[in-house]
Amino acid sequence: MEERKIRAVEIAEQALDEAGRHGASAAEVGVDQGEGFSVTVRQGELETIEHNRDKSLGVTVYCGRSTGSASTSDFSSAAVRDTVKAACTIARYTAEDKANGLADQNRLATSFPDLELYHPWELSVEEASDLAFECEASARNADKRIVNSEGATLTTHGGQHIYANSHGFIGVNQTSRHSISCAVIGREGDSGMQRDFWYSISRLAPELDSPAIIGQRAAQRTLRRLGGRQVKTCQVPVLFEAPVASSLLSHFIAAIRGSALYRNASFLQESLGQQVFSSGIRIHEQPHLKRALGSTSFDNEGVATVSREIVEDGVLNGYVLDSYSARRLGLETTANAGGVHNLTLDSGELDFDHLLGALGTGLLVTELLGHGINGVTGDYSRGAAGFWVEKGEISHPVDEITIAGNLKQMFRGIRAVGSDVDLRRAVRTGSILVDQMTVAGE
Repeated sequence: MEERKIRAVEIAEQALDEAGRHGASAAEVGVDQGEGFSVTVRQGELETIEHNRDKSLGVTVYCGRSTGSASTSDFSSAAVRDTVKAACTIARYTAEDKANGLADQNRLATSFPDLELYHPWELSVEEASDLAFECEASARNADKRIVNSEGATLTTHGGQHIYANSHGFIGVNQTSRHSISCAVIGREGDSGMQRDFWYSISRLAPELDSPAIIGQRAAQRTLRRLGGRQVKTCQVPVLFEAPVASSLLSHFIAAIRGSALYRNASFLQESLGQQVFSSGIRIHEQPHLKRALGSTSFDNEGVATVSREIVEDGVLNGYVLDSYSARRLGLETTANAGGVHNLTLDSGELDFDHLLGALGTGLLVTELLGHGINGVTGDYSRGAAGFWVEKGEISHPVDEITIAGNLKQMFRGIRAVGSDVDLRRAVRTGSILVDQMTVAGE
């Protein structure tokens, strides 16, 4: 990997030199390399083995305030020259935009702490297959009502991303990601079939859940959905289970992202300094957590990442901006080119069982379907499945329903956040209890 890193840095430097020779006033380069494989088994048989080895070079040049971009997967010197030439040609024919340009030099990262993001898994295909077989067998053997399987998959991947620009910045991110997943189908009598899944993902292989536990969890989640039915249309509290609760935060981030704000296409337009969540809600970024999936010391423009408070006590303190959108808004970048970094909604003291008690009578949502979100108005409508809860106890599974509301009211109506935090993505939250939504069924 070290030799490939050195070669990638050389390619980035060559591209920047070429851009200067072609008359570009500034340039930035991204070089990505990665390799890994995945193994899928189904019904006790090996189904697929996929090896991947990817590489790409992306070049963006600036001729004044005009910009052009080009990319290639060929790392030869001739291909690098041709790619830079193509980007420069495009730039000469594009209109100027005063917001174009590299990130300000004084915002670029100058220190690169070891965040322990790279842990390769020395695993043979045979060993990976054995783990996948174990996972699926655990799910299939859990109960006679498990009648079919969509398979179990093990994936391991390692790679590096190098970003460099004509300010003299060069940053290297080496990362690994490993996962095991399983999905099975259950049936009971004439009640129809149900499907569910479970997975584990980590930078470090020993931190993965065991294949047997993943398979058992997939089977349990499938079995508990058997006998699902609709409920009558009503307005009730809704509890979003942690694995789907992160979607609410994703909608929030989309609303405070610079691209939505400068287009006047956000339901949180001009909300800075205002109460957008219920009191007590804290949302913040933690980009330097070791081994976390959203950790990095610099963003996709080389800007140094920092821990920051986005929402304190329900009040919006900041947006999510890259350099371009920040300039369009007359603000400064928040080091979010490429996305958020371990966005965290602080949890409360209630575990999942106590959240059910706080819910009382209402809906527990474990699956969301469709994308009925209006980013301008905040109107929210999605297909859902889960469980009807009576007096704090799960009564029966529910499917073929729709939940609806408005994200502004939903955010202000968050009653509790559970301690059951899901750490399997860059958006981290426990289950979220919203005080009232419309559930549409029969």
